[in-house]
Amino acid sequence: MYELLIETRFSSAHQLRGYKGRCENLHGHNWKVQVTVTAERLNEIGLAMDFHEIKAHTHEVVSMLDHGMLNDIFPFTEINPSSENIAKWIYESLKKKLEREGIEVSAVTVWESDTASATYYE
Repeated sequence: MYELLIETRFSSAHQLRGYKGRCENLHGHNWKVQVTVTAERLNEIGLAMDFHEIKAHTHEVVSMLDHGMLNDIFPFTEINPSSENIAKWIYESLKKKLEREGIEVSAVTVWESDTASATYYE
């Protein structure tokens, strides 16, 4: 089994509904996203998948969030735009894109600061 990891970043604002504390107020983050994928085989030139392709798929997903108000972007209009929910949404969005190419998303970690992150995996 082969495991590959890429990182990307995006910036956005959000506020947590129902939260009692500072995070209920509108605030922003410079998010870091780590995507880990796995593959059982390498292609004819010895790659599981080109890192550039993984980054392009990830960029396509996170660009929908970049410089936006997360609470106004579906599905975060209905669920809280927490780090946990963002990680799951990115995971599920990438899973649909990459499984067609024989690549499995194994985990997505979303960092809202240098010291706080949430990871989603199945």
